[in-house]
Amino acid sequence: MYPGGTSASQSPPLIAVVNNQLYAADQSTNVVKKYDKASNTWNIVKPLPVRADSSNGWGLAFKGCGDRLLVIGGHRGPRGEVILLHSWCPEDGNGAGAATDWEVLSVKERAGVFVYNCAIMGC
Repeated sequence: MYPGGTSASQSPPLIAVVNNQLYAADQSTNVVKKYDKASNTWNIVKPLPVRADSSNGWGLAFKGCGDRLLVIGGHRGPRGEVILLHSWCPEDGNGAGAATDWEVLSVKERAGVFVYNCAIMGC
């Protein structure tokens, strides 16, 4: 079963595959989970770098790109609204670190906070 339940208001599953491992962005708890094939369970890996629970996962992109996980999401701050592109390589750490372990690859200012659609053209 996909983590985070199946409420009618939730976004479609936010899943990605990196190095033959299945990952999910659990929008109800704001964490990344990894699927353990042997025990048929989802295990918490690390916090998401942006909030996913405020919109039930809508407005967030979660993709696999090569050996990295990408999270694209909005952030409201004192200087306005931005869209942030975060990257993390699961092979680089055991996941116990804080959200600061995510690398910010790009910032789009004055873009709102909602990602409407996302496609990866190449890695």
